Amino acid sequence: MTSLAMIDARDISKSYLRGVPVLDGVTLSLQRGEMVALIGASGSGKSTLIRTIAGLTPIDAGRAGGGGHIEVMGQPIQQDGRLKRNRGLRVRVGVIFQQFNLVPRLSLLTNVCFGLLGRLPLLRGTLGLFNAADKRMAMQALARVGIAEHALKRAADLSGGQQQRAAIARSLVQGAELLIADEPIASLDPASARRVMDLLADMNRDDGLTVLISLHQVEYALKYCPRTIALKAGKVAYDGPSSALTPAFLNQIYGAESEELFLPSIEPGTRFAQERRDSDGLPGVRVAAKPPAFEIEGLPA
Repeated sequence: MTSLAMIDARDISKSYLRGVPVLDGVTLSLQRGEMVALIGASGSGKSTLIRTIAGLTPIDAGRAGGGGHIEVMGQPIQQDGRLKRNRGLRVRVGVIFQQFNLVPRLSLLTNVCFGLLGRLPLLRGTLGLFNAADKRMAMQALARVGIAEHALKRAADLSGGQQQRAAIARSLVQGAELLIADEPIASLDPASARRVMDLLADMNRDDGLTVLISLHQVEYALKYCPRTIALKAGKVAYDGPSSALTPAFLNQIYGAESEELFLPSIEPGTRFAQERRDSDGLPGVRVAAKPPAFEIEGLPA
């Protein structure tokens, strides 16, 4: 593994039922600053791979101790079926999911402050005692993702796209260097999905955030991710430039299942035209380099 590798996964296998592998000898590596898409038809193993790299699901132990391993930023996350607990490393890795994982009854501001838990003293973090500096940091993160005006609203009262942007803001507050995302736009409408992808792409470019994101539609991989890893039946079927992912090429890999990977407005067998991607009329969301200060009641700007 090179010193620049953010993720180094070797010979990863996982079975929930004996003899039925979900992941079968997967090997991949991500370098610092990459934005990489993970694609595949339903049941290909995308979510399981994301969860193993995030240290949420243990990989299978190998025979005679010869199993796979996963390292993140040069530190072990998993080795031969055993999870490695590393609190310091987990602070540097953000994980977002399709379900947003916000506390619905709490405000967006409080939800974003939860990103600081790994950095706060144990007692203050356990009791959720966030001070003015913590809240200012959360407000700046909400401003960066464009929803600061909703800071005091309950998470449950906001749209799915706004909640997902709050989850991204939580990773910003966390100070994550690596963001692992499991189909974060799957439940969003197309406009909200593009806004979320614009945010992630801007953070990748402007902040050097490394991003591994599983996607169900190839169009987003083509537009936002220079590199794509394609899974099929738990194995890496392709790892290379996203520009190679023509409908014909995907049909060679997935056959009829390739139709799952296209947005409804895209006809399988046609080329993805750059003109279509650039003229859909949906403005991008730019991440402000220096977001403005915000003032809320009881909190000095």
